Amino acid sequence: MVTLGILVAVAVLLETVSATSLGAVYTEGGLVEGKNIRLGFRRHMDIFKGVPFADMPGRFEKPKRHPGWGGVLKATEFRPRCLQPNLISTDSRGSEDCLYLNIWVPHGSSVAKDLPVMVWIYGGAFLVGGSMGANFLDNYLYDGQEIAERGKVIVVTLGYRLGTLGFLSTGDSSMPGNYGLWDQQAAIAWVHRNIRSFGGDPDNITIFGESAGGASVSFQTITPHNKGLFKRAISQSGVSLCPWAVNRNPRRFAEEVALKVNCPIDDTMAACLKMTDPVQLTMAGFIDMNSSPDSPIVNNLVLAAVIDGDFLPDEPSNLFHNAADIDYIAGVNNMDGHIFSGVDFPSINSININTPLEDVKRLLAAHTKEKGAAGYQNAYSTYSSAWDNPSNPSQTTIKKTIVEIGTDYIFLVPIQAALYLHASNAGTGRTYSYVLTEPNRMGGLLKPYPSWMGADHADDLQFVFGKPYTTPIGYWPRHRDLSGYMIAYWTNFAKTGDPNNGDLKVPATWPRFTGDGAQYLEIHNKMNKNYIKQRMRLRYVNFWTSILPNLPTIASE
Repeated sequence: MVTLGILVAVAVLLETVSATSLGAVYTEGGLVEGKNIRLGFRRHMDIFKGVPFADMPGRFEKPKRHPGWGGVLKATEFRPRCLQPNLISTDSRGSEDCLYLNIWVPHGSSVAKDLPVMVWIYGGAFLVGGSMGANFLDNYLYDGQEIAERGKVIVVTLGYRLGTLGFLSTGDSSMPGNYGLWDQQAAIAWVHRNIRSFGGDPDNITIFGESAGGASVSFQTITPHNKGLFKRAISQSGVSLCPWAVNRNPRRFAEEVALKVNCPIDDTMAACLKMTDPVQLTMAGFIDMNSSPDSPIVNNLVLAAVIDGDFLPDEPSNLFHNAADIDYIAGVNNMDGHIFSGVDFPSINSININTPLEDVKRLLAAHTKEKGAAGYQNAYSTYSSAWDNPSNPSQTTIKKTIVEIGTDYIFLVPIQAALYLHASNAGTGRTYSYVLTEPNRMGGLLKPYPSWMGADHADDLQFVFGKPYTTPIGYWPRHRDLSGYMIAYWTNFAKTGDPNNGDLKVPATWPRFTGDGAQYLEIHNKMNKNYIKQRMRLRYVNFWTSILPNLPTIASE
């Protein structure tokens, strides 16, 4: 017994003495030191929070390199998120000084070396969000620890400018826009230049993101400015082709903002905006949350990327040749549109209030108005043809159809279109498609979620970031299974470009997406080989990408 106690004590002592840590790390700006934590026997992790990747940005200017610092920068606290409205849009939060990133580095029995790197770009409609994500009792949504430890990868999360300061554009060279995208690009380039010092492989970087972050990932793959900076990319619930991802009339919104902050709307508008208080500018970019079936809320999301002739030299659909050698995963949650549909049609979440069939018709008319009656009639026949009783559909059918229309139009169809474009332009790049169908955890339990709910927008985040492991009390064992599967697919892909091959076993072999078979993986806690499907919602993809665009346009804005 004594001998065993001595052996354990010696083992603990040896591990303590040989604790694996990077210590102070040399970067181009100076030395940084994070926090080292013990995860288990011979398992440690270095966590760096608040590492500057660029200088404090000039107002409506591209980011510039950080001038550096003396001594050792203690990187142990998250820095403020970029300036944005608070959750109820009554005030602002965050700072203009926000171009920082966070790094999680896992170590085994020796210090990390040549690990694959995964760089996260958060979502939030280009209006809100932060590199650390939402916080509940010091448990941050985008804490990279579970992905890094389980997948043996380095995880990086970055900050970028949002709202007016990140995406306002006058539509000309005086204020071209896309500042938030340039921030992301500066962070990716910084990681490429510096990650070797942290034990990462600069030639094996994967960027991944969700919603506006997924669209951002897509933009970063198709811009000509990123050649050679990263190898792979994952877009969750957002791509550059989404109807909310590009603003084709930025001048109009810039003039609205200018009038709110008492700037002229002539040649001096840009100069005046650049001198305006940043909080005023941020609050002036507030998006109107009022919507109706005839004017869905997605149409209000006007702060977005612009075709500026520089970051985006052309329409996104014409730039996919730039992603020819990038391995790409893109996918959708099967009820991604619910979050928007619930704002436009609150009755869909109520058991006691009926949703009139007229609402389906009004929503389809709103999304097809440029094509007039022919557009609407084609849309209505496409969606009603799947109903059991087209002349008198049930309430569940009506409510689910509204969510399906929202999901198709806002997310699923543009994501499928991006996958086809990626595959058809591919050189060495591989293409993979998925749909997450895991029912929302609130479905059938709590309002405002009906019992038929599938995976809502952002439901994937908790599983990718391992929350069922971090906070087990909030989840069932099936959720831990699902989280393990997603971390395995994502990190295997980051290592090898093939989600099936890496250090972690997966429950089903995920086939590549090609223009012919259009195969995809349905992600669920009960996955097996039967979860390999093909031609996702083909009838509806065909309607939105082929039938509707070929109808004559009767009116344009």
